[in-house]
Amino acid sequence: MRMDFDDTITAIASAPGGAVRGVVRISGPQAVACLADLFQGEISPTTLRKAGVLQGALALGDPLGDAPCQAFVWPTDRSYTRQPSVEIHTIGSPPVLEATLAAVRRGGARLARPGEFTQRAFLAGRIDLTQAEAVLGVIDADSQNELTVALRQMAGGLAEPLQELRDRLLNLLADLEAGLDFVEEDIEFITTEQLTSQLREGEQQVAALAEQMRTRSDGPGEIRIAISGWPNVGKSSLLNALAGESAAIVSPLPGATRDYVARRLDLHGLSCLVIDTAGFEADAAAGVADAAQSQMRRQTGDAHLRLFCLDSSRPLNAWEEQQLSEPDPLRLRVLTKGDQAPRNTSSDPTAARRNDPLLAGAMLTSSRTGAGLEELKQAIASALPTAASGEAGVVAGTASRCRESLELAAASLATAGQTAAAGWGDELTAAEIRTALAELGRVVGAVYTDDLLDRIFSRFCIGK
Repeated sequence: MRMDFDDTITAIASAPGGAVRGVVRISGPQAVACLADLFQGEISPTTLRKAGVLQGALALGDPLGDAPCQAFVWPTDRSYTRQPSVEIHTIGSPPVLEATLAAVRRGGARLARPGEFTQRAFLAGRIDLTQAEAVLGVIDADSQNELTVALRQMAGGLAEPLQELRDRLLNLLADLEAGLDFVEEDIEFITTEQLTSQLREGEQQVAALAEQMRTRSDGPGEIRIAISGWPNVGKSSLLNALAGESAAIVSPLPGATRDYVARRLDLHGLSCLVIDTAGFEADAAAGVADAAQSQMRRQTGDAHLRLFCLDSSRPLNAWEEQQLSEPDPLRLRVLTKGDQAPRNTSSDPTAARRNDPLLAGAMLTSSRTGAGLEELKQAIASALPTAASGEAGVVAGTASRCRESLELAAASLATAGQTAAAGWGDELTAAEIRTALAELGRVVGAVYTDDLLDRIFSRFCIGK
């Protein structure tokens, strides 16, 4: 990996495909010169000495001619990468963007590697490693919850408390080493009580962060929700209603679903894979029906949550009663076809039936009218385990990378506290604090290897 910033890099930074607007990004010593070579509009040396926005056109030559553009210019180190940088905003047509990129490259820039803009921001000290990983977390977010976590981390939600802790530990280490320098003069820079108290506080903070990382990295990954039940109880209709589209075939005839159908949905901020399974058949014949039953059992068994559907327009059958009598903490009872249920009261057609202990907590829904669907989504979000719902507060890439370092740092601080309390010598205590600082440095990127950076930034797309 090249560590110098002497070359100028460029890439298309907007999403693939056509759009109203597209972006070509440039960073490096020749960024402004690359823009000047193809920009048509009011431009002068004075204009290019301060950050600003230029209105004009790009001279792309035949056959495209000129393309209107806005150019955002940062001619000094006050940019994302702390280098002269330019963002060219023009028509989001792939041929126009490719022609712009080619013109910039002819001006002396090379094509950026994946994640190289963010890598330069990290190496220049603009962001730390946890914030760089959060950029990827924003790009990859599948739900509002994941996006919120990534944005919080990108804003320093993890880096700032870690940096504050490192500063406190550095101050402790300075006091200890100052005491070692004046050991013969009986000068005490910090008392044993103060030292052990601060070490214990630091250990608890790091251990709590390590537990967050463990929860996130050991979590179940993609949240899987299986919709199950007797044939023709409205499972496919429920999936379609939750998805807001016709994802699964709906038929009045039982057995319409043989293979499972899955859709990735955002349910109250959680990215979930919702799976419509085949209805239960006690006497499924060999072949497709039997294979469908095996697949149904596999999907429901692997799910983090099971939506057990019951037709509110008819009584429970023997199989449904048997299923409901068996405890299952991962099951939500869902009464479907609420618009077709016999009316016992004007406001709740299933009030009497839901007095049945087997239907305790059952949620009444109607895929046709949408009644009860928002309440069901909220119940799903509340029922999912913390690990599945992503409440660890860090992006997944940071969790898997940092867990071991935080655990080692916590262990070193615990040992340092024990050493200080036992009076085994400030040299041993200082050595353990240095070990903890090194591990925390690995988390934020103060200590890193080229292989580590290559592994992190290679996951980015070009242009970020």
